[in-house]
Amino acid sequence: MATNIELNEALLKKAMRLGRMKTKKEAVNQALAEYVQRREQLKILDFFGTVDQDPDYDYKKQRKIK
Repeated sequence: MATNIELNEALLKKAMRLGRMKTKKEAVNQALAEYVQRREQLKILDFFGTVDQDPDYDYKKQRKIK
């Protein structure tokens, strides 16, 4: 999909240098992928404290089961 957008050139060059990317397209796609990944990770935090733990669960015993 072709899209024309105005980007911060200095920021884009810095991202390309840090990521060792050769093209602007590669830098933008990588930035978008990292943004989506980070947002997905942040969603997981919403689940902390919502799951009840089983006090009888023995994780060491589970490791031995094959």
